[in-house]
Amino acid sequence: MSRPDIFRIAAKGKIVTIIPVMSTVQEIESAISKLSPSEVNRVADWLQEYRDELWDRQIEADAAAGKLDKLIHRAKADYRAGRATPFP
Repeated sequence: MSRPDIFRIAAKGKIVTIIPVMSTVQEIESAISKLSPSEVNRVADWLQEYRDELWDRQIEADAAAGKLDKLIHRAKADYRAGRATPFP
């Protein structure tokens, strides 16, 4: 299937494919709206994995910087004082 947003040109006897770069959220949203449902699901799965990776990196950075120390101390104190409940 031919896509109007992909260009092919001849350069020095070779065919070169040029795919425009999307640089704004609006351009990305527009491109996603043109995808099939299965392609949208693939993008959604990739995006969720990417968000999970960002979250993990942020938590690791916060832990390394000591930003979670007070929360950890309070959680341990609550546990020792019997204010913790087991997970179901």
